[in-house]
Amino acid sequence: MPFYVYGRDKPGAGAGLMKLTEAHWSYMDQFADRLLLRGPTLSDDGAEHTGSVHVVDLDDRDSAERFATEEPFWMAGLYRQVTATRLVVLQHREIVRGAPHALVTGEWAPRPREDGRELDDRVRFAGLLVDDDQARTTGIVAVVRAVPCEAASAVQPLAGTGVALTAQRWELGGRR
Repeated sequence: MPFYVYGRDKPGAGAGLMKLTEAHWSYMDQFADRLLLRGPTLSDDGAEHTGSVHVVDLDDRDSAERFATEEPFWMAGLYRQVTATRLVVLQHREIVRGAPHALVTGEWAPRPREDGRELDDRVRFAGLLVDDDQARTTGIVAVVRAVPCEAASAVQPLAGTGVALTAQRWELGGRR
């Protein structure tokens, strides 16, 4: 079962992240066959790492919590927060390294699940955050091939009107 795991960096974590990059990648290598999506969120100018996104297929919530809390950046105290949320994948297309991409997220009060909406061609990955029985959605996560100021419009039809979406720079992660 896929989980969306997001670690938000603490301010000033950059030097510590650089120091532990190899440990982070080595940890993620253990999950290589289960990682559906991975990569950092970045500041608006792309100069600073602001967080780490992983969508990983794990057995259960306990495994997702272990994945999140045994990650080297978290263990070193470089994240201010880490979340692990059950996810239903709606779309998973190839992501091209080097092209501009944005991570678009939104949350809402639990509502009945609806999967059948058409997706914009720019949406490379989309998933609904769901409760553990997968009957109700609580939000959305998407990677859009666009700059952040243009990305939310590609996801808004999936989220619905009135849902506030956040878009930030994102790039494909992992070893090159």
